[in-house]
Amino acid sequence: MAGTSSESQFVTFSLENEVFAVPVSVVREILDHEDAFKIPHGPDYLLGLRDVRGQGVPVIDLRLRLGMTKTEKTPHTRALVLDVPMGDKTLTLGLVADRVFEVIPFREEEIEGAPDIGVRWRSDYIAGVVRRNGGFVVIVDLARLFSGAEVAMMGSANRLAATA
Repeated sequence: MAGTSSESQFVTFSLENEVFAVPVSVVREILDHEDAFKIPHGPDYLLGLRDVRGQGVPVIDLRLRLGMTKTEKTPHTRALVLDVPMGDKTLTLGLVADRVFEVIPFREEEIEGAPDIGVRWRSDYIAGVVRRNGGFVVIVDLARLFSGAEVAMMGSANRLAATA
């Protein structure tokens, strides 16, 4: 009996020794990491603004946002430029990752809900977990990761870049 299985494509990346994923549908491009233009009085995880094809894009250190240690730049460090749907708007931002691995399909039935598995970050940022190679891949819920106040702050950062 052949069952129908829907699957979605995800981009996997690492932060410290953990593997995370975001839907490939929100990834605009993956760039080498460059230092960002600093924005005064921003939260510590907001590294600043980066010019991406003429658009000022806020760059986030996802490790800091998730309560991990600050990202140390290596030859493998990348910035994922994402277009995240937030209600009737789209939030464009860059997430710094230690390393980007691959685009991989996950079948819907492979994705488990956010379990209490003893991870260090709040589980409401986890859209799901997939078991892979003896470990876990954590799918980040980007819409929940950034609250309304943070979206407003990044919108201000985008306006600042537009006037610079």
